Amino acid sequence: FLLTHTQVNLLDALIAVTAVAWVAKRISRPISGMGIGMPMLVAPILAAVLAAVLDPAQRAPLAYIGGTLGVLIGTDLLRLNDIRRLGARMAAIGGAGALDGVFITGLIAVLLA
Repeated sequence: FLLTHTQVNLLDALIAVTAVAWVAKRISRPISGMGIGMPMLVAPILAAVLAAVLDPAQRAPLAYIGGTLGVLIGTDLLRLNDIRRLGARMAAIGGAGALDGVFITGLIAVLLA
């Protein structure tokens, strides 16, 4: 929604998402019985800083896009093999509920931006 209804530059969004996804992949770890975990504030701070540097006028939507998509890609999609190895019968890609880390990352990124 934000990509199509704001003035966010697509290249800036791609840079932010890629950077957050790379960092999220590097710092996230499989946790037996839980899923994939990572420190809560790293991704939103990174997304907010990148957004402020890349496009200060559009920093809030850019931070939300970079934070949410970056974490979703970095911790869920790029770690599908790790999720399979955890032996869970079921996995929720993108999280589970309103207090999910992906959603909270986006909110914190916007607040910091």
